[in-house]
Amino acid sequence: MSISSITQVSGTGVYIPGADIDTDRIIPARYLRCVTFDDLAEGLFRDVRTDPEGNTLNHALDDPKFQGASIMLSGPNFGCGSSREHAPQAIRRAGFNAVIAESFAEIFFGNSTGLGMPCVCATADEIKALGAAVEANPQLEVSIDLESMTASYGETTIKVTMPASAREALMSARWDPIQELLDNSDAIKSRGEALPYV
Repeated sequence: MSISSITQVSGTGVYIPGADIDTDRIIPARYLRCVTFDDLAEGLFRDVRTDPEGNTLNHALDDPKFQGASIMLSGPNFGCGSSREHAPQAIRRAGFNAVIAESFAEIFFGNSTGLGMPCVCATADEIKALGAAVEANPQLEVSIDLESMTASYGETTIKVTMPASAREALMSARWDPIQELLDNSDAIKSRGEALPYV
């Protein structure tokens, strides 16, 4: 299986406002006991979506009008806290293909890039305006273009940023180091056999 390059991500959005949304809020610790990441979507933001009895708290992710959203919008320092890889895995497995926020915690950002899930930054005012547009029209398409480093919706286009190394990895199909090793296993074996000290 070869890795695909990622130059553009499009879809509908959902706004999860707030600063310093940490990985424990994104995926509570009790979900970290899983053997695989397959079922993590059910734990996404669980403790702010339901009360201890399982009653809904009317979180945006449970609003029918945002069902199927694939681009998450949020505030500064998104994904801070512990370095659990489960947080971006839960977001990705819940159907999200990108996150637009004011800023990201570094480890969360790196883990997201390794899943092929671009995380781009915009200003607080730009995200607030985008969030309002999505609220007014949940079917509004949001498009992130990594070549031009822009995000577009309706008649509006804004500049977004991300570290050049992550952008290059996504665009050149080098964002999944494990798959890259698997794809090149024959070359790795050959090189190992050619080394006199192996």
